Amino acid sequence: MAGAVKEGVGQFFDWMTKPAAHSPYDRQLVWIALALMATGLVMVTSASVPIATRLTDMPFYFALRHGFFLVCSLVLASFVLMIPLEKWRQYSVPMLILSIVLLIAVLGVGRSVNGASRWIPLGIFNLQPAEVAKLSLFLFLSGYLVRQYQQVRETFVGFAKPLLVLIVLGGLLLEQPDLGSFVVMFVTTVGMLFIAGAKLWQFIVMIATAGVGIASLIYFEPYRWRRVTSFLDPWDDPFGSGYQLTQSLMAFGRGDWLGQGLGNSIQKLEYLPEAHTDFVFAVLAEEVGLIGVTVVLLLIFALVFKALMIGRRCLQTEQLYGGFLAFGFAFWFAFQTLVNVGAAAGMVPTKGLTLPLISYGGSSLFIMATAVAILIRIDYEQRIAAKAMPDPEVEENDNEQE
Repeated sequence: MAGAVKEGVGQFFDWMTKPAAHSPYDRQLVWIALALMATGLVMVTSASVPIATRLTDMPFYFALRHGFFLVCSLVLASFVLMIPLEKWRQYSVPMLILSIVLLIAVLGVGRSVNGASRWIPLGIFNLQPAEVAKLSLFLFLSGYLVRQYQQVRETFVGFAKPLLVLIVLGGLLLEQPDLGSFVVMFVTTVGMLFIAGAKLWQFIVMIATAGVGIASLIYFEPYRWRRVTSFLDPWDDPFGSGYQLTQSLMAFGRGDWLGQGLGNSIQKLEYLPEAHTDFVFAVLAEEVGLIGVTVVLLLIFALVFKALMIGRRCLQTEQLYGGFLAFGFAFWFAFQTLVNVGAAAGMVPTKGLTLPLISYGGSSLFIMATAVAILIRIDYEQRIAAKAMPDPEVEENDNEQE
């Protein structure tokens, strides 16, 4: 029995780490992404019925919209797959400039929701420039790390230049305000610079400075400070500042091991605000329980792990741009998931960040699908490059024969 379990674990690890031999792309990565998207459609449908009924008298209003966004994201991803990585590298600076323009525009013409002006109405959906800015920053940063590889590793100037770009984006994001997106960008940037080989003391200085800055932003902004205090003890004011978190924790408690069953959540009946967006994970926990939560987290972990493995293989075959970008996507997916799940479970203060490929929202779904498609393209080009590289064993045998 123990041998069978060990063999099964070994086969699963091989499946996760070794690409399919005769496939031009990572098929497991595709299935993982599709599984997360399908999970998102099911949970958004379940979580949004009460609020959709109240707002529109159409129980499946948000579910139909999410399904439409899902189809559009798959179409978008199919086009993105055909774009060579060199094109993304070539147009990364114009994309970054466009993102800055959009972040400025949203301050003037943006739609305000719950006191935050983060969306530009485009008729069929609302564009969230912060999502575009994340992707643009990571595309730009990957290109910068390739161009200035030695400078980043050897000088503080090379390390500091991308931080200036991050400061500009951060300033515009804080005007919305959107501290959560800025923190995601910061953490991912730190991770990418670390992979590039920047010096440790530079990270210590940067993280200490950022820590003081973020703490100041929280302390001197009353609504952020209330979020922190309510996170530390939500039951102190369960009908005020701690209301959303206490309702979310109730959902987790009701979920138990196997959950209440799909569609049977009580908290989604307008007890839990933002049940189909920021807190869809709490509804998932209530309806499918610990077992379902574990499966979903393993799927996201598998997506992150795949990105890390693709990045590692790219760096081994000197595909630096694809390697840095794959690592950036891995850090992005992992940290945003950590914040979303942590906020729903009461482990971190509440932040308005979506759960990758699962939460309701056109902008988030489009950008995440684009990132996954680029990741598949990175893997595809890495495989081509690996096949084109000479086999060391063959070269050694040729040299011996000579």
